[in-house]
Amino acid sequence: MSLAADYGAHLRRDRRRSAHTVRAYEATANRLLAFLAVHWGGPIDRADLARVNAADLRAYLAHRRADGLSNTSAARELSAVRGFLAWANGEGAAPRLKGPRVKKGLPRPISPDEAVSLAEEVAEGARHEWVGARDWAVLLLLYGAGLRIGEAIALTGAAVPLGETLVVTGKRDKTRIVPLLPQVREAIEAYLAQCPWPISRGTPLFRGVRGGPLSPGVVRVGVRAARRRLGLSERTTPHALRHSFATHLLGRGADLRALQELLGHASLSSTQVYTAVDAAHLLDVYRAAHPRG
Repeated sequence: MSLAADYGAHLRRDRRRSAHTVRAYEATANRLLAFLAVHWGGPIDRADLARVNAADLRAYLAHRRADGLSNTSAARELSAVRGFLAWANGEGAAPRLKGPRVKKGLPRPISPDEAVSLAEEVAEGARHEWVGARDWAVLLLLYGAGLRIGEAIALTGAAVPLGETLVVTGKRDKTRIVPLLPQVREAIEAYLAQCPWPISRGTPLFRGVRGGPLSPGVVRVGVRAARRRLGLSERTTPHALRHSFATHLLGRGADLRALQELLGHASLSSTQVYTAVDAAHLLDVYRAAHPRG
């Protein structure tokens, strides 16, 4: 088995990463090994990876950028390389190298790929496997169900066993029912299977490392660190995942009234402001729904 395949097996078996993460990280490992074989002029074994320095990584990123890699993708690639080198030679083995700068632009929703990459990066950076599963589940709730961070943290064991919908308590103690996508449900169930703390009807669903309620600040810190590693905008926050949930549904032609119910907004005007996307996109949606418009 190759080094990259060994690494993929480690991610799958020991870290319980998603199939998407395993494929992406294994592909990065293969690209790095192929580059180093040419760069150094010979086959690469695990011990050779200890020789990788910042200059080698800069050369590798330059090689990848020649293929048209964006700054965001290059930052993601660098993060994956660091993970591979840490696995091969121990934590701290990867040389320090500042990731590419990402130009700040106008506020925009996080793309689906960026949302998944962000959630995976937060989970990957967790110190404990069950904490990574927890963070993955919480962020998928924000992106896949449109919950506010406070709403996700406030869930209790009463939500278990999970079904196709979830009862959420929002602002002013107003409850609403949101659909629970299979991927989101599976993420929560995977977390529950690993959580070392007993979950009962009256206890918080998501726990901190010492067993108390998970703090929203812990989630925000994890997202902040992950977005830096990925080179994403400072506007990439937990709340931005909820914003993206709404924007992507609107872009697919969702009814504003239905979206208002899903988000738990008291007034339609809140939904219209919150789901603001660029005018051209909205115009495309309008024309698709009203050909004579």
